[in-house]
Amino acid sequence: MLRTEMANLDADGRPVYTRQENNGGAKYGHSFAMLKVWIDENLDIYKPELRRILWPIFVYAFLSIISDQYLADAPKFFNAFKDEFGAEHEDDLNALQPIALPEHIKDNRVAMLYRENKYRISINKVAFFNMISFLEANEKQGGSVIVYIIQVNCGVVLTERAADDQYSLARMLGRAATVEDHPQEDEGIPGHNPGSANVDRNANSTVLTKLKLGPLDMESDLFDDVQAELRDEDEKYPPRAGKSSLSDEFDRMIKREESEESPNRGDLQIPPSLARDVAFEVQRVKENRDRLRIEGRTGGVAPGVSVCMFTFHNTHDVLNCLDFSGDNKLVAAGTDDSWVGVWSLDGSPMESLRPSVKPGNHYRFIGHSAPVYAVSFSPGINPHEQKLDTGPRFLLSCSSDKSIRLWSLQAWACLVIYKGHELPIWDVQWGPWGHYFLTASRDGTARVWSQGEASALRIMVGHDQSCDVICWHPNGAYVFSGGEDKTVRMWAVTNGYPVRLFTGHNAYLTSISCSPNGKLLASADEKGTIILWDLAAGKLLKRMKGHDKGGIWSLSWSVESNVVVSGGADGTVRVWDVEGSPDPTSQGRTVNQRVNNTKIDISAPSSSAAAAGKGKKKQKEVVTPDQIFAFPTKKTPVYKVKFTRMNLIVAGGANMG
Repeated sequence: MLRTEMANLDADGRPVYTRQENNGGAKYGHSFAMLKVWIDENLDIYKPELRRILWPIFVYAFLSIISDQYLADAPKFFNAFKDEFGAEHEDDLNALQPIALPEHIKDNRVAMLYRENKYRISINKVAFFNMISFLEANEKQGGSVIVYIIQVNCGVVLTERAADDQYSLARMLGRAATVEDHPQEDEGIPGHNPGSANVDRNANSTVLTKLKLGPLDMESDLFDDVQAELRDEDEKYPPRAGKSSLSDEFDRMIKREESEESPNRGDLQIPPSLARDVAFEVQRVKENRDRLRIEGRTGGVAPGVSVCMFTFHNTHDVLNCLDFSGDNKLVAAGTDDSWVGVWSLDGSPMESLRPSVKPGNHYRFIGHSAPVYAVSFSPGINPHEQKLDTGPRFLLSCSSDKSIRLWSLQAWACLVIYKGHELPIWDVQWGPWGHYFLTASRDGTARVWSQGEASALRIMVGHDQSCDVICWHPNGAYVFSGGEDKTVRMWAVTNGYPVRLFTGHNAYLTSISCSPNGKLLASADEKGTIILWDLAAGKLLKRMKGHDKGGIWSLSWSVESNVVVSGGADGTVRVWDVEGSPDPTSQGRTVNQRVNNTKIDISAPSSSAAAAGKGKKKQKEVVTPDQIFAFPTKKTPVYKVKFTRMNLIVAGGANMG
């Protein structure tokens, strides 16, 4: 009995700890280091998934050290392992690092977010059981500490291998070939289900709101008027050989649209159609028939697309945003100096209804008292031979002064000032029908407004931090928002409720855009990654990489919804294949990009690199196989890209030379 009691004492009678859980705050560091070494020495096929669990264990271990009053051990633990997660979790690390006392946890938003929720993570069943077996076999060395953290703080979803999903053997082997720096779509805090806006971690993972993604039904009177106009057009201008008539094209468009479930027009309260709307629809049919058709890659040959780039010179770095009108005749810009400018793209004079305003090819709107961050033209279309004016009538602008202004493009004056946001407004966008518009603000909300109402009709609250970017669904029944919390959220306009929540980005969102067919969403972040989402299934389809860091500032879709174009801070316009490989782990070639945007394939002979000229140190970037083309500019960050209805790409930016 005495020998048993003395077994854990040293010569001086002090206790000798044989189990790590009795070793104070240092037990977390020893246990974490042991697990990390085991994962690093594991089979390559399991490493990518096992590495994902290190982050939540690191966070919860750090918070436990603070809560258990081992205050001297906390900074040692944090500094010893933080570099492992710097690339992906930089923001969370910066938020957690100042915590030094238990009282600080309650005042820290990020810490409480982890404390109040379980961290959801998906791991292959075989890999997880191997890890648990290792931890149980090394219980005294710290395995029990890790097991307790996982049990209490992690919601582990065990996955089976399947032939056609992201957990298949082929995908796991692909991930093993590269070190992933992005989370799975269903990973993280709070413990939401993949693609679902239901953030209850106990909710059934199959619960998804059914969406009505089809186009909005056309009014019966508008339908009859459009049909009559198209028949008249066919009689006046019979189609050339090999081209269908406008009436046949319209019938095909209607049949294709009827295949999807559509929202109720009455629920959206859209104003009755006017003669201008008839002209819109007739021209839309014409452009749909006569457009450049992009059918994707055929026999390995990429579709031929053209980019028309408009560059602003001598801006002195005050230009913040751009937008092109729907009739492709105007461009608007917002500035740091609080004014908004509108230019005629072809230099022709713009008329005014006010005798005191002389016609000119440039007008300046003055009214905001702080930088202007976004501008948006009301819907417009090139009239061609239509007698009615179908160009944009209004321009919206939003500013750091917390207001939105509605400007007339006929009187060239401010008509309305909308107020309601509590902090600067980052983005504004007209709805597809021109009656409603959407805003995003630093106050974390997205709001739907009506042109004729002074206050917002819907306030979408859900982002944990600033709401930065927004877009509309083509049928006008849904809106999307993205923010600094690295999430993309989908909202129903009719009631303001969330219907989808997408996670997977590891940097804040810089642009989002919904496809014309209403089935897909593209989102881009500050680190240069584009993610495609399936809206109905609420799933991530694939990731596309090629842009440098600094942000992808604009996205746009082709009419067929099979090609995406992007532009950003790296001064390139890039064209992407939507229907390419869905494997998010697939990698393209690695290229070197110089400051002057000269690109050199590193697999080429050294003489090719020398031919590019001497310059500053080159920076490697990874380009996924989805990229079709990359169009570099001359020191011009691309603020706006847009596919016209004829499938021509229009882009704009401010030269920094």
